[in-house]
Amino acid sequence: MAKKTKKTWKEMPPAARVGFVVVGIAQVSLMLAAQWDISKRPADQINGPKAAWRVAALINFIGPMGYFILGRKRPGAGAGAVK
Repeated sequence: MAKKTKKTWKEMPPAARVGFVVVGIAQVSLMLAAQWDISKRPADQINGPKAAWRVAALINFIGPMGYFILGRKRPGAGAGAVK
């Protein structure tokens, strides 16, 4: 017979529960920050369509981090920027 590997919330140790909550709060905070930034930032300061970044920002940690790293244009990155 297979051994049960999934645990219920009550069966988890307190440290695991705290970690689960902290990671969940971090994930939701990143997603909300990305959504807020997308809504406030003009389209010409975003790489690609805003709608695509809105959808991408809903994907766990990868979406918001991808938006903050790749989606926002850097200040001074225009045609006249000094290298």
